[in-house]
Amino acid sequence: MKKSIRRARRAVAAKAMPALIAGMIKLLGSTLRIRVEDPDNVAGGEHGPMIWLFWHNRLLVMPVVYKKHLRSRQGSVLTSPSGDGEVLAQVIGKFGVGAIRGSSNKRGAAALREMVKLVRSGCDLCVTPDGPRGPKYRLNPGAVQVAAMTGAPLLPFRVRYDNCWELKTWDAFRIPKPFSKVEVVIGPLQPVENTKDADLFEQRRLEVQTLMVDGEE
Repeated sequence: MKKSIRRARRAVAAKAMPALIAGMIKLLGSTLRIRVEDPDNVAGGEHGPMIWLFWHNRLLVMPVVYKKHLRSRQGSVLTSPSGDGEVLAQVIGKFGVGAIRGSSNKRGAAALREMVKLVRSGCDLCVTPDGPRGPKYRLNPGAVQVAAMTGAPLLPFRVRYDNCWELKTWDAFRIPKPFSKVEVVIGPLQPVENTKDADLFEQRRLEVQTLMVDGEE
């Protein structure tokens, strides 16, 4: 009987958690003063599919930025089939962001194929290129490979808070404080040549990483 009650409580909590998390993000987001620079007019929706890049420690504010400024884009995030992945899928779904299940826990060729398939379907792919475990501010090559294979450009986001809490996590995860200013610089778009030259590929990866790291602490 006690086990049944505990299971029921866990089920209720699991069902309520996504709505609670999304509600807290929306409430915080409503207080933020967000300024967006979009020189390539990505928000206009005229471009084809692209691959969004933003650091893992800026993840919290991105659903708010998407809902307020980028709803013309069809964006999706790859999430794991685990319970945590289900919570994330439901949270971002409340902001109009899609979720493709069953990829973020995979490695190598399987994950790469699913990302390529998503982009070729015409959907934007949203990636935290230093996630899920770091190193912080290192652009892992997966997203660059997808860009090279599909012809979709990389779209770096640089997000800065003027006042935030910084958690003691591997990425120093940042939470903007209520009523703080948030500056979001979108782009410029970064095309990636489909080359078999490993040195050229690494050079391009480093160029995009340097652009994203510029100004970070």
